[in-house]
Amino acid sequence: MPRCEETIYCPCSGTVEKVLTEKNNHVYEWEKLFLIKASNGNMVEISVGISGHITSLKVKDGQKVDVETALAVIKDDLLITGSD
Repeated sequence: MPRCEETIYCPCSGTVEKVLTEKNNHVYEWEKLFLIKASNGNMVEISVGISGHITSLKVKDGQKVDVETALAVIKDDLLITGSD
């Protein structure tokens, strides 16, 4: 089975309000992983459309981030899931 790792990047500049997962956790598609307080004051929820295991966390609570900041790396389990 191929190994497929994806890096999750921050979509905005701001501050990590809360990291909602931990290294080695299994996460599901569209599960909230991070809360980012954007520079404009809005709260941005970060989730991704893949499921798998978090192999690396790159940020912590209170850290400043921008659109080029890697938040985490996830190893895709390559399982197709979802609901109507």
